[in-house]
Amino acid sequence: MLYKSGVIYAGYALNHAEGCAHGCNFPCYAMMMKKRCGIMKDYDDWLKPRIVSNALELLDKEIPKLKSKIGFVFMCFATDPFMYKVPEITELSLKIIEKLNRAGIKVVTISKGITPNELSDKNTYAADNEHGATIVSLSEEFREKYEPYAAPVKERIAALKALHDKGLKAWISMEPYPTPNVIEQDLGEILDAVSFVDKIIFGKWNYSKLISSYNGRKEFYEEAALQVLDFCKAKGIQVYMKEGTMPEGNGTGVKEPIFYNSNQQELFS
Repeated sequence: MLYKSGVIYAGYALNHAEGCAHGCNFPCYAMMMKKRCGIMKDYDDWLKPRIVSNALELLDKEIPKLKSKIGFVFMCFATDPFMYKVPEITELSLKIIEKLNRAGIKVVTISKGITPNELSDKNTYAADNEHGATIVSLSEEFREKYEPYAAPVKERIAALKALHDKGLKAWISMEPYPTPNVIEQDLGEILDAVSFVDKIIFGKWNYSKLISSYNGRKEFYEEAALQVLDFCKAKGIQVYMKEGTMPEGNGTGVKEPIFYNSNQQELFS
């Protein structure tokens, strides 16, 4: 269950289901990899998540062996811990988080579902857990086209803010951020809507001919990245810029990836 992620901001990760009912059409990198490996047949197969039924038992065996090596566990890179309208996934996620927390292991989550309010119960879950949502647009029309079965955007934000208001750290992944030929939108409006968070990760949209064919793509992402960086500096929000988004000679004094108010490789410290 527990594995080294290879992602700079997440040491160990966990995926307790195969597939995801959200059906994102960016396309989804996780789905592409699972199809390439022969684990998933097609998009329809991906939409029918299969739970790892013995996940808790596996963790009982793995936690004692790996506990000393783990800074925190990231949930999830290849599925969603709070899958919208799939309560059995959320139920298992909560049990996993509780088990990890009781072993003294912090958990960081990211979801396009509704982050459960139960996570604010500090008698059950660790107070230093961090919870995030993917937000790349406030448009429901965009969500219905590219994240067709994920939770409505405003509901994601509201659930995350409710946890933050109760003292938990919250973060936003603004990746993959769309270019104007996909949707014309105000980046500042999105940033204002999530201005309560503690961290923002910003990154471009990859693996799409629609995006790569957009004239001025490089300049668009550079300008957007600088806008996000300036916003986060003004609000005291930690920020992580994914590689390839910031312009060269950006004047920050450090190489990509760029952190503000955060130690490298310790974004969730």
